[in-house]
Amino acid sequence: MVIVERRTAVCHCGSPRIEGDGIDVSRTTLKDVAERVGVSAKTVSNVVNGTGWVTDELKDRVRAAIVELGYRPNVAARNLRSGRSGMIAVALPDLGQPYFAELASDLVRAAQERSITVLVNQTDGREDVERRIAEGIDMPIIDGLILSPLALTAADLQHRVDPTPLILLGEHVGESALPHVTVDNTAAARAAVEHLLGLGRRRIAAIGAQEHGPNETAVLRLSGYRQALAGAGIAFDPALVGPVESYQRADGARAAEALLDAGVEFDAIFAFNDLLALSAMHVLVSRGVRVPEQVAVIGFDDIDEASYSTPTLSSVAPDTLALARTAIDLLSADPPARGVHSIPFTIAHRASTEGAAL
Repeated sequence: MVIVERRTAVCHCGSPRIEGDGIDVSRTTLKDVAERVGVSAKTVSNVVNGTGWVTDELKDRVRAAIVELGYRPNVAARNLRSGRSGMIAVALPDLGQPYFAELASDLVRAAQERSITVLVNQTDGREDVERRIAEGIDMPIIDGLILSPLALTAADLQHRVDPTPLILLGEHVGESALPHVTVDNTAAARAAVEHLLGLGRRRIAAIGAQEHGPNETAVLRLSGYRQALAGAGIAFDPALVGPVESYQRADGARAAEALLDAGVEFDAIFAFNDLLALSAMHVLVSRGVRVPEQVAVIGFDDIDEASYSTPTLSSVAPDTLALARTAIDLLSADPPARGVHSIPFTIAHRASTEGAAL
């Protein structure tokens, strides 16, 4: 469940609502639900709390009875007994970016599987916002925080005062003992470039390099790019590297235009995220460059949009649902296991590279 602030009109009617079978739904208990279904109260408790083993058919019957009888668990009492609020917070840089929007959806889905409520925040990659959330300022009582930082460094996070368990997502922010869930960006970038090399491409441009900021996305993916070239015996050519200010569509378009305008010869592009790749591919097509015949293009993140572009976009596909479940499971542990927890990735082969061998 995602917390959304809203105002609700409350009716103080003074009398309970009675259903036709005589049950006062305002006072329905877990025992009432159990009697209606013909199971034990423990079984109903397992369904409500997501614990134990219950067949899907029985879960459906219990949930139907819960809706029919209007049963509402006493969440406050349950949390008081467990010492947990049942709520976590997730803070991501930009929910307007498809990758982060899809990641937020996966985190909510993973939390719902464990009957956990999620409060979603957007930081815009601002240091002050990330710091305020990391320190729990103006935040409700939560059982844990999942943060994808862009501005904060390892030192900032190591010395936070708030004791709420913290899980980091995304790239390394320096050496940190905090629990950190990520894809191996260097290995994934290397695999993407090796895919292009396997097609016979030798002049591979890299769009997404950045020379500023503490976040290491660009550093790690550029390192993987260079490792793949070195492994193929190809010298690194700085002229093939397209720097960007951010990982938005306009930045990818500008980088592709700069490469074309400079007369740089290239037969493939590895873009450090899918938005950069899609916008670069748009520029190529608008300039009369055939994709993938003349220039093969691969991105990173495998957002939904990659399956519907023309041509469809090959991409590095991190297992974001595995990332989400790992992060939620870490928060459920006491204490969360420290160190880096890597998730798997694959290469999604699509039309922007498939059949493009030279």
